Amino acid sequence: MDSLDKYVFKTGFSMFLLVLFSLTGVIWVTQILRQIDLITGQGQTVLTFIGITSMIIPTLMLILAPIAMLISVVYTLTKLNGDSELVVMSAAGVSPRRLFRPFAMLAAVVSILVMIIAVFLSPFLQREMNDRLAKVRADVVANIVRPGTFTSIERGLTFHIREKKTDSQFGGILIDDFRDPKERATILADQGNIVQTGRGTYLVMTDGWVQRRRASDRDPTMVKFERYAFDLSPYTVANRVSYGLRERYLWELLFPDPDDKLLKTSPNQFRVELNDRLVAPLYPIAFVVLAYMLMCTPRSTRQGRVGSTAMVIVGVFALRILGFACMAIGQSSPIALYLLYPVLLGAIGLGLFAIYTGRGLERDVTLDLAMLRSRLLARLPRPAWR
Repeated sequence: MDSLDKYVFKTGFSMFLLVLFSLTGVIWVTQILRQIDLITGQGQTVLTFIGITSMIIPTLMLILAPIAMLISVVYTLTKLNGDSELVVMSAAGVSPRRLFRPFAMLAAVVSILVMIIAVFLSPFLQREMNDRLAKVRADVVANIVRPGTFTSIERGLTFHIREKKTDSQFGGILIDDFRDPKERATILADQGNIVQTGRGTYLVMTDGWVQRRRASDRDPTMVKFERYAFDLSPYTVANRVSYGLRERYLWELLFPDPDDKLLKTSPNQFRVELNDRLVAPLYPIAFVVLAYMLMCTPRSTRQGRVGSTAMVIVGVFALRILGFACMAIGQSSPIALYLLYPVLLGAIGLGLFAIYTGRGLERDVTLDLAMLRSRLLARLPRPAWR
């Protein structure tokens, strides 16, 4: 890149990073509130909470990167025009075709970034986040061992610990087990230890009582014990995490397992997710080409750029809404998924044709607000004064 390319690329890329991180930060804060129970309900630290929820950031960037790319291109072209740099470049013989080179490089960088996130990074981090969430929610020490509180870890099973002596030793244990509707058991123990064995994890209690009451019996039975083991294995070992479509890698969507249950029950969902990943890198290129085509020509301060900016927003909005509509309709009608490819490629092709031939770039798009105001007032009914 020469000095001109470096200057334009640096301006656009720095603005892209600023907008991308700003938008991602705002959306990330709204998304992590769904996992706030990691602190309030699961007893995890703030660092654990931030570490797990930060794994959704690449997925948010996958959606926000094309929008940040559009804002950075509009800002760069507006800045160049406002500082009269577009006029100087045009007078020096720099054609729109030549000036498009740094913007094309910027679009290529963002498109590659989106492709990496869509193909590998987002599914990988989504899997890692789901695995960590499963381990946190299955951590008995975090969920059960909270002194002074009654914790229900399952419907019909309540724990209470009076004090925590060490990480695995507790005092004053109460367990109320009424998972079986035919029998209710209440266990009281002076102390207990969590013991890991080859068969699983057990809470071994000493010096306590077990009260059992069957629904068919009138009176409960009480048994004093010296040692009693309660199986905690179902609550300490995370169940096998099943991955959804968002957690599948691109090659798993391209070549799915024929015996996959999700493929058998929802084959159209596989097709929708696959095509959504494939078209994701095309959005940054389409947005850049559209914005540059409508805003690359120099204009005076009297002409303004409101009309061109409005057309860019409308065009990009139409493309993105069409993408969402095709994905939604494609769940029931797969042919709608393939409509998006010719639309995006056609928009990119027509834009590149206009840029490299210079046709249609000199169209002056103006928006006369005063004229619109006068026409609007002329159509409004006038009040009748008495």
